[in-house]
Amino acid sequence: MAATIEGQDRVLAAAQQIVKTGVGADDSFVDPKFEAAEQLVLHWNSPPNADPDATFEYLAAVDEIIQMTEDLNVQPENDPVMDRAEAALQHAMAHLEDEFRHILIRNTVVFDANRLHESSFIRRCSISSSAVEIPDFETGALSEDQEDISSGRYNHVKGKSLGGDEFSLELVLPDAMIELREIANRMIRSGYEKECCQVYSSVRREVLDESFAILGIEKLSIEEVQKIDWQSLDEKMKKWIYAIKVLVRILLSAEKSLCEQIFVGSELIKEVCFIETSKGCVMQLVNFGEAVAIGQRSSEKLFRILDMYDALADVLCDIDVLFSDEAGEMVCVDAKDVLDRLGKAAIGTFVEFENAVQREASKKPTQGGEIHPLTRYVMNYVKLLVDYSDTLNGLLEKLECGMEPDSSRVDHGDNLELENIAPLARRLMLLIKSLEVNLEGKSRMYEDSGMQYIFLMNNVHYIVQKVKDSELQKLLGDQWVRKRKGQIRQHATSYLRASWSKLLSCLKDEGLSGSSSNASKIALKERFKNFNACFEEIYRIQTGWKVPDSQLREELRISISEKVLPAYRSFLGRFGSHLESGRNAGKYIKYTLEDLEGYLLDLFEATPLVLHHMRRKGT
Repeated sequence: MAATIEGQDRVLAAAQQIVKTGVGADDSFVDPKFEAAEQLVLHWNSPPNADPDATFEYLAAVDEIIQMTEDLNVQPENDPVMDRAEAALQHAMAHLEDEFRHILIRNTVVFDANRLHESSFIRRCSISSSAVEIPDFETGALSEDQEDISSGRYNHVKGKSLGGDEFSLELVLPDAMIELREIANRMIRSGYEKECCQVYSSVRREVLDESFAILGIEKLSIEEVQKIDWQSLDEKMKKWIYAIKVLVRILLSAEKSLCEQIFVGSELIKEVCFIETSKGCVMQLVNFGEAVAIGQRSSEKLFRILDMYDALADVLCDIDVLFSDEAGEMVCVDAKDVLDRLGKAAIGTFVEFENAVQREASKKPTQGGEIHPLTRYVMNYVKLLVDYSDTLNGLLEKLECGMEPDSSRVDHGDNLELENIAPLARRLMLLIKSLEVNLEGKSRMYEDSGMQYIFLMNNVHYIVQKVKDSELQKLLGDQWVRKRKGQIRQHATSYLRASWSKLLSCLKDEGLSGSSSNASKIALKERFKNFNACFEEIYRIQTGWKVPDSQLREELRISISEKVLPAYRSFLGRFGSHLESGRNAGKYIKYTLEDLEGYLLDLFEATPLVLHHMRRKGT
């Protein structure tokens, strides 16, 4: 290297001057080059930001002293000279240590979060802009306009490993790399590798801490994490998910490269400096993960825990590569341990959710037979879970390994072989079955049996629609969907029987003759009066009922029309003429066929209406 050679020339020139002036004439012979180097080192007063040429002149002097100490190590009789050499070397190392720190700090490149955010790497691994909305149990759902949004889960970059070209991060200005490397080489060669590592690691740790602050990561103890309210914790979990990949794939990858560039001559020093620099920030993230994993379980945390699990699992191989040395083994062990804890926490939270659905015992019926909040809550929750099928199947397989499947809880009417059902599909079938059983119980809170079936029909239809409109249908299968559609038809049939049988009985011929005798007319008038009263009562009550789905509502009205209108037409055709010729016929035959058809369109709109004094014009 030209600068180093030039520095050596200057030391030689100084040595020649020393010889001419007779320095050391009274002592045992000392190499003039050492004398010159000693003088330069002991009287060096160059400022920290000195010209690089001056730095290399100093390094040439240090090289001379190092060489002298190495030579004297094999000549023990030169103890006085050895003491001088060691003193000069110690003085030089103190200066180089300071110089190393100053150069490292002065040339550090500040972490540019804006550039990071603009990179394609971050667009692939950040939280989606439509962040996951956890269903609210009190309302039972996402808001109406949010129900069909995607989960907004963490977007993973699968299959990428260290050394890719996704994002290059410069930690130290290139112009400083030569000086840093030369200083590090001299300190290591002189046996001052510990001091060199300490300086390097302390400076780089501070830089990593600043980068963490830019990413929004705080230093929190496990106890502090567990005291945080859910809304704040959710934000911190999202930042953790973002930071774990940035840390491992970008920051630590760059730190590893920096160590390799500066500490060229020693594999051990490279590893020690990297581990001492980086293990603190890795453990900071690992500790947060542990705090989340051992925290109180609640259903709203499940998706974020799964995101954390996936994010950590995604970079675990990279952590193994980064900390492959024996000194970094504990970092890998701790990361794997937290991954395992997060997996168990996810499954434990899922089981808590299953139990909560079974135990939910609200006693307040929904108005008008509407969809129950529990149904909305469970189905929106389950719909979001499908995004995590691979992860949950893997975790459930571990849980169920060696266990016999609980076939007693599976409905064999679904015609599915248990061994062919993925673990998540099996658990979701059981979960939805628990929901259906719970809904059966809630339906009995309605005194009107017709409303019981409207309630069940609404809820089962909602379940089916959520399954059909998502990846759930692939998971649960077409047979499962067909069976639930059959249940909807059964509930509709039961509703018709419960609500309209009494009215239809008014339109039967029993007890009526074809004659126009006074007795028959009285019975006929009574029959029409009963029909009118029944219809008006049904109308008053069931206009206040709610069938939210427009297609289901229309199909139900058609089913009613197909039962009621033909029967009324037939009855009116057979017996209407007996009354139409009499006085006050409109008092008994109050509604035309068209009237009834129009009124049926008012049913199930959740707007109670009453038919007041509405009669056909009498003849």
